[in-house]
Amino acid sequence: MRLAATTLCEDAGVTALPETLTQDLHGLYRHLHAHPELSMQESATATLIEERMSALGWATFRCGGTGVVAVLENGPGPVVGFRADTDGLPVREATGLDYASTATGTLADGSRVPVMHACGHDTHITAAIGAASLLVDSRAAWRGTVVMVFQPGEETAAGARAMLADGLWDRAPRPEVMYAQHLSNELTGTIRLSSGPAMAMADALEVTVHGTGGHASRPADTIDPVLLASHMVVRLQGIVSREVPAQEAAVVSVATIHAGLKENIIPAEAVFTLNVRSLDQGVRERVLAAVRRVLSAEAAASGAPEPEVRELYTFPLLTNDPDETARVTEVLGAALGEERVGPRPAQMGSEDFGALPDALGIPGVYWFFGGLPQEVLDAPEPTPSNHSPHFAPVLEPTLSTAVTAAYEVIRSRLA
Repeated sequence: MRLAATTLCEDAGVTALPETLTQDLHGLYRHLHAHPELSMQESATATLIEERMSALGWATFRCGGTGVVAVLENGPGPVVGFRADTDGLPVREATGLDYASTATGTLADGSRVPVMHACGHDTHITAAIGAASLLVDSRAAWRGTVVMVFQPGEETAAGARAMLADGLWDRAPRPEVMYAQHLSNELTGTIRLSSGPAMAMADALEVTVHGTGGHASRPADTIDPVLLASHMVVRLQGIVSREVPAQEAAVVSVATIHAGLKENIIPAEAVFTLNVRSLDQGVRERVLAAVRRVLSAEAAASGAPEPEVRELYTFPLLTNDPDETARVTEVLGAALGEERVGPRPAQMGSEDFGALPDALGIPGVYWFFGGLPQEVLDAPEPTPSNHSPHFAPVLEPTLSTAVTAAYEVIRSRLA
């Protein structure tokens, strides 16, 4: 016998949860949204998660610094893992919500910045705790073990690596499958997922360009690193358009550049960062090699020293197991309505979730749930996306859909 923990309201197309749970989750979401913390600094968030999961009867322990692992054992049976990420972003919120974040944090370089849950991780935490509550309420109907991984530092690719280094799979029961989900700027109440490659590999590099400084009135006495860096940035854009076949996917973006302190002083160096994304290891290697070739050649063309290149982080390829994805799609269609579940092409965004199932050699599946109403999607203005200061998902049916999706998929693998 299986407990009907959630139902679908056919007239409204909205997933209904118990009213007391819904109100509790709404309050939890608003609190989390108003109190975001930067990557690997999620101390208060971790404490709140521990308190909530412990109160539900889950055994918890810290892992990877500010990561939390919660385990619910309910007799012999399958072991199923589920991950929710917990960190916010250095973004100043501009949503106008009455629970908008006014929090600030400190980056690794010491700079003080505003912080916002601009990527929906507050929704992920809330949905995971909601699913955890439903699993407790329905435990008479299933057997097995569920491992909830509340992972820090997803935005910097540090979190999954830190938890694995801290012995995650030596300290927690080892699952036979793992799942995760992510909020998107698509229609609320819908689910989209990829089969096979789902999220791209990403490499972030910091490039320090060395020149010879001097007076701006005498550029012939200098090697101008600003001009040199500018040539590098422009030339880098030719890698994808001229060296990557049209049938393959890659992105090279330069998002920051810093040099100099005064308009009449040519500085001695310039620093910029770039981001490389790809869906194929061979493409990744070719693009990264081309990046270094361009940087070196441009420096030589200007008579400048070899630039310094420092790796900031790297994300692995996230691949959804095709067989398990097909099964999950059926489960979600049955729970939410087939018309609300559909395919999604591979994204050039990146995720470190894949490192967790990959470390065990088990299948993983990662899906997206929409968070915006139709009127926002139909508006003439650009639709706010993840990482935007204007990204403001509606609470319902976003949260109920995410809770139901997590619960139903986990429950479907338990005995």
